[in-house]
Amino acid sequence: MADSGVKASMRGLILFGLCALFPVGCAGTSAAVPDSARREATMTKRASGTFDVKLTPMAPDVGAGDTGTGRMRIDKQFHGELEGPSQGQMLAVMAASKTSGGYVAMEHVSGTLHGRSGTFALQHSGTMTRGAQQLSVTVVPDSGTGQLVGLTGSMRIIIDEGKHSYEFDYALAE
Repeated sequence: MADSGVKASMRGLILFGLCALFPVGCAGTSAAVPDSARREATMTKRASGTFDVKLTPMAPDVGAGDTGTGRMRIDKQFHGELEGPSQGQMLAVMAASKTSGGYVAMEHVSGTLHGRSGTFALQHSGTMTRGAQQLSVTVVPDSGTGQLVGLTGSMRIIIDEGKHSYEFDYALAE
């Protein structure tokens, strides 16, 4: 991303992905829960809190050429009922109109969720069509480890007056 215009476009798309209130659906199913956990009762819970995020531009893949695809490293620190760091990568494309684009990201979270420790992965998929925004952030099936094995759910990212927060609706065997 040597061109500053491309960088500015990517920042706009990233702001779209991180700075709007997005409706999301739950992606978890009982099929993703191991047999041992499935026998136990599961409850849907909500965790909420704030997070800090740092986005760092990354060089394009060697030999990929200038495709207009931007790549960013994501470093977050979750606070509240989900506590711990996450790291990931984002790919984004902004249309010439700057009112349409899309991004995908994968991030790996390590920490505690309502006192249970472990790790899990989140998958992001965001689109903006002439200014209308949609975002889905879901737990990658079977990605939970430690006390978070069997975790399913979806996260909503909220930005209000420059402050980042989350609402994480999840299910986990009790």
